Amino acid sequence: MTSPKRPINNHNAYHAHVYFDEHTLAFATQLCQRIAEVFALEVGRIHQKPVGPHTRWSCQVKFTHADFDRFIPWLDRYRGELSVLVHADTGDNLADHTTHAYWLGDAVELDLRMFR
Repeated sequence: MTSPKRPINNHNAYHAHVYFDEHTLAFATQLCQRIAEVFALEVGRIHQKPVGPHTRWSCQVKFTHADFDRFIPWLDRYRGELSVLVHADTGDNLADHTTHAYWLGDAVELDLRMFR
């Protein structure tokens, strides 16, 4: 079994998508609120349905290469059992969600049809 690619800091801008379900909703909500408090990053809505290419409930966090080295280790430490997609934000959605996609925890299948 191949391990998912771990995040690396070699892009200018990123999104992190925290994945959760009805059983982990409260934990994920608290985590995303804490991210906004600790890092003052742009944290999106808590989506309790699949949105875009994301096949699970999720919350998006926008950050830059300047935030990466402090934010990603913190997120990995406090995410619990949640999976997190970390991807570049280059403007090429397909590449960002494939070639430039990295994982904290287990990889989650994405629905990439909208990018093809």
